[in-house]
Amino acid sequence: MKQILSSIILLFILLMSCDSIVTYESFDDFPVYEGNDLGATYSKSGTTFKMWSPEAQEVKLNLYSAGDGDNLVETFAMKKAKNGVWTFKIKGDVESSYYTYKVMQKGQWLQEKPDLYAEAVGVNGQRSMVVDLSTTDPKGWENDKRPAMKNYTDIILYELHIRDMSIHESSGAKNKGKYLAFTESGTKSPQNLTTGMDHMKELGITHAHLLPTFDHKSIDETRLDEAQYNWGYDPLNYNVPEGSFSTDPYDGKVRIREFKEMVKAFHDNGIRVILDVVYNHTGQTEDSNFNQLVPNYFYRQNLEGGFSDASACGNETASERYMMRKYMVESVKHWVNEYHLDGFRFDLMGIHDIETMNEVSAAVRAIDPTIFVYGEGWTAGASPLPSEQQALKANTYKMEKVSAFSDDLRDGLKGSVFEHEQRGFVSQGKGMKESIKFGIVASTQHPQLDYKAVNYSDAPWASEPSQTISYVSCHDNHTLYDRLKISNPEASEAELIQMHKLAETIVLTSQGVPFIHAGMEMLRTKNGEENSYQSPDEINQIDWNRKAEYIDLFNYYKALIALRKNHPAFRMPDTEMIQEHLEFIDTDGENFLGYQIKDNANGDSWKNILVLLNGSDLNKTIALPKGEWTLVNDGSQINESGIGRKRSGSLTVKARTPLILMKN
Repeated sequence: MKQILSSIILLFILLMSCDSIVTYESFDDFPVYEGNDLGATYSKSGTTFKMWSPEAQEVKLNLYSAGDGDNLVETFAMKKAKNGVWTFKIKGDVESSYYTYKVMQKGQWLQEKPDLYAEAVGVNGQRSMVVDLSTTDPKGWENDKRPAMKNYTDIILYELHIRDMSIHESSGAKNKGKYLAFTESGTKSPQNLTTGMDHMKELGITHAHLLPTFDHKSIDETRLDEAQYNWGYDPLNYNVPEGSFSTDPYDGKVRIREFKEMVKAFHDNGIRVILDVVYNHTGQTEDSNFNQLVPNYFYRQNLEGGFSDASACGNETASERYMMRKYMVESVKHWVNEYHLDGFRFDLMGIHDIETMNEVSAAVRAIDPTIFVYGEGWTAGASPLPSEQQALKANTYKMEKVSAFSDDLRDGLKGSVFEHEQRGFVSQGKGMKESIKFGIVASTQHPQLDYKAVNYSDAPWASEPSQTISYVSCHDNHTLYDRLKISNPEASEAELIQMHKLAETIVLTSQGVPFIHAGMEMLRTKNGEENSYQSPDEINQIDWNRKAEYIDLFNYYKALIALRKNHPAFRMPDTEMIQEHLEFIDTDGENFLGYQIKDNANGDSWKNILVLLNGSDLNKTIALPKGEWTLVNDGSQINESGIGRKRSGSLTVKARTPLILMKN
């Protein structure tokens, strides 16, 4: 009898303890919250905290007086509301206080974590901060405006890492490695040449693409006196700037204000700002903020029930789930509204679903239709999301105003990034000609292309030219110079520079949106290192002494950018215009091609433009189309008024050289 009674009492206790446990058969059954006030909503009279965790039994809100250390002020039990939301309001002014959440799940308290919707954090991002964001606005912020832009094809992207641009002694910057380095004008190299912001303005780029600058995990912000480096593809807090680039990572407001000062400085200098975003995975998996506050929901699972890993970083997020999609959309809107950003580059965009990317694009363009969205149209591994739903390069045509990188052109120019000795069009590689033509027409439909001969794509994948990012190198893999040196060990430096210039000439005269890796205009090297994501400054930094050493190359790149900006024929905004005005001419040889842009394309002042590209190691002679042609680019200099006498009949193109001619 006693045994029966004990069993009944035990069962009663278990039933009582399970009373608050809510479980769902699948993540699709989770209630969703459609409001836009998750996180901390501050006012002087009180701050309301809302967090979403449908299966939580209890949630604690911890309030601290600082972003780190033993300074707990009070712990509050949050109240369960509708649709999986937990809420609590602290009366009075708690601005500049810090807070965390702690969730009980299946009878166990999980780890203490910052708010997923945190808009400010303390050192190392371990605690969220209650903040009045208006107090972080720099002087003149209310008057900050985006530089003018007409078409996406007018964009010239310049990819940089915050620290790389100013950490070297030759940068002349006071705030080395910091956001504020970009607010400094008049910085000079030891040879009295422009550096930093003045250099970018002199070069002529239109958009600065910042490698991940949201709060990431790898850098210990309490040890900034020690040498540390990371690209930042290990997300911690998505809606907050990285603290290591600020002058004080302990005060949550400082990084926000200094990030805004940087953006304003770019805008004041006529340059827009793109943020590289990494919503496809988190820097931690089991211990991540997502997983400790809402276990498993924000991630995809494999067949065994574990974390799927298309990112090759231990996990992949589930953008197709309502609250993850909502999170991404609200996050990019926050960056646009609060930080005045002008676009986003999505890391491993192929992990995300097409519907989410279309919602992201629509949401930011509703704020400003000139905001630009693009990404990597691939994954790093297999995903359980069906391929027809993935935002892959091949599915770009299904997306609205979303662009993808052209690895077709990239590897066509220099050889596969996975086979370091392989050569490309500019280095006498075979079989790349059609891939280069595909890049020139920005991956669109063109009647003169043999799509079956393109390296990676057997059909056009861009509906419009602005959906293609044309490039030859980026932060990933070797710099262009290092790669050419590896695959052409017998070449002299002068020959490597010729190949380098030819490759970038093709990028900057192709249709689509050109992309430049910072420093390649001064023959950037990482001393042959390929994956420098956590290599020291000695590998990653921009050495501004190279600008003087390779000033001819810099001046060529500068003139090439000016040529593109001055002549709209190189940046036609729609596919039909390219089909009508761009015509390839018959040329012999694997590494020699030419094309003509005819009839004042896109309102160009030049009636006809002839582009000849010789990637072989032999001089090539070609019969010119009828009439007299003015040479404007001979591969070493660019002069829009003309170089030498007018040409007609035939013309010899030197090895590893581009020529551009015009006729009115």
